[in-house]
Amino acid sequence: MTTPPVEAADALAARVEELERERERLLAVIEILQEISGTLHFVDILASIARRVGETFGLDRASIILSDKGGRTARLVASYEDPTIRNLVIDLARYPEIQRAMETGETVFVADATKDPTLQHVKGALERRKARSITVVPIKYRGAAIGCIFLRSLKDGHPFSDSDVRFCQVVAELTAKALRNAHRYEALVKRTRETTEEMHRADVRRLALVSFLQRLLTAFTESDRASLEQLLSETSAGELDRLTGVAMTVLGEEAKGT
Repeated sequence: MTTPPVEAADALAARVEELERERERLLAVIEILQEISGTLHFVDILASIARRVGETFGLDRASIILSDKGGRTARLVASYEDPTIRNLVIDLARYPEIQRAMETGETVFVADATKDPTLQHVKGALERRKARSITVVPIKYRGAAIGCIFLRSLKDGHPFSDSDVRFCQVVAELTAKALRNAHRYEALVKRTRETTEEMHRADVRRLALVSFLQRLLTAFTESDRASLEQLLSETSAGELDRLTGVAMTVLGEEAKGT
């Protein structure tokens, strides 16, 4: 049976639209990789990812949330709709969809947030915002959820498809890797700073010791220089001068690391 021309045209148009959206998602992944590769500061990384995801889907809300110890609270550290938010504590009891994604490590998708029974306590707010679906994708490290990407679409926006959810899961994996690299970098910077400070303190201690010994010897020799020099023969004095020269040469070479 031949497919009617109208149906074939509609199917072709739908396929072209899906391919275009797939292209946009691939471009978004490339742009995210480019942006996060330009910095190792986790705050900038998360803000960049939240903004890019929000722009890609035209969302009402796109936030990145990191878990706190204990599992009762979490911190909203990046927000597409309000970039000034950086460390807002949230009570997970008020966000069951986020809590479920954190606890199970699985993506949570709510097709119609206003009709979900677990979200009735915020139904009015969701209706005022004209919210549609909610997607919560966990950010995992070594198999455990350390945070999540929270996405909320608008009623007049394009409905989330399975490929959209898979795209968000890819972004969550990139986020986890970027956070791991940023953590390693900041730990390295901290260790380097601590080492530098310890070396500076050691230099100060050595300087203080040398200064003390120098002043002590100066004070001691000045008190009875004439009598002390009479006790040393010319040969002994010369040998001491030679040994002093050798010692200073060795110390100079050690200071240069040779």
